[in-house]
Amino acid sequence: MGAQAPLSDEPDPALAEEARASLVRDIEAGGAFDGDPGWREAFEAVPRHLFVPYYYLGVPGGYERLWGEDPDPMRRRRWLRGAYADAPLATRVRDGELLSSSSQPSLMARMLVELRVGDGGTYDVLEIGAGTGYNAALLAHRLGEEHVTTVDLDPEITESARRHLAAAGYRPAVVTGDGAAGCAERAPYDRIIATCTLNAVPRPWLAQCRAGALVLAPLATGLIALRVRDAEHAQGRFLHTPAYFVPLRGGSGREPRERQLGGLPRRALQSELFRFLLELTAGTLDPYEALALWQREGRPVRERFGVTVSGEYAWAWLDDPEGPYAWPL
Repeated sequence: MGAQAPLSDEPDPALAEEARASLVRDIEAGGAFDGDPGWREAFEAVPRHLFVPYYYLGVPGGYERLWGEDPDPMRRRRWLRGAYADAPLATRVRDGELLSSSSQPSLMARMLVELRVGDGGTYDVLEIGAGTGYNAALLAHRLGEEHVTTVDLDPEITESARRHLAAAGYRPAVVTGDGAAGCAERAPYDRIIATCTLNAVPRPWLAQCRAGALVLAPLATGLIALRVRDAEHAQGRFLHTPAYFVPLRGGSGREPRERQLGGLPRRALQSELFRFLLELTAGTLDPYEALALWQREGRPVRERFGVTVSGEYAWAWLDDPEGPYAWPL
């Protein structure tokens, strides 16, 4: 495990301890730790507020900034309690566009559990999207900082992540670069976890994995878990968990897709699962074809969908990778 710095200089340490314990109880109550209770200790140990010295709350007409050095003690307490809310926090906004955030802790816990690192082995992990550094700290605490690499395209993000990690006592490798290219100099990896939305599976990731590695990444408002066979092949299914992340910037980032949805039934448009199908099949099925499929197949849940990568081809599918329902990525 990574060393942890003393936290005696925390703002209101008693409140921080109370808020952190409350967050862990909330995550546990929601069942996020059920698959691997070992992650509870990491969330108990890593102080989230050190990774969000300021953040932004959406308000009518823009954002409100809360920060830990606010001269108003009431606003400082509000910042500290908000840092331990089970909610995503906007941490970098430019011209009204969200560039980086700290993900919802319970979703982070579910994703970490899905990495399946609880059998006592040694795992080298690559994280795509450094964000605040909080997720890398959780990984470093559980697996050892020497086994964790996090990469981000924005040098401002990686520099602040390094500072936050150092303040919390963790020093994994923090690399500035295109996440779509992975990080070849630190390969091979047993696990790759992305905290930004993709529209394709970057091939360099597979080439940098050991055989049998697991890639966990947000795709089309879901989480795909791919088992890597070799540099050319990977396959897996979506988890049941919905997931909304900032898009990956760089070689495999998601471009906004404008779709004409007028005339579709309101009930369908209000269904999170139908919206998932719309996103997954964008560019292949028009919305009315997607609706017909959704109704014909009994409103399929995420777990019925999967992704296959084979050589230069990659496709999403329903039920069977060789079945009748498949869409190129």
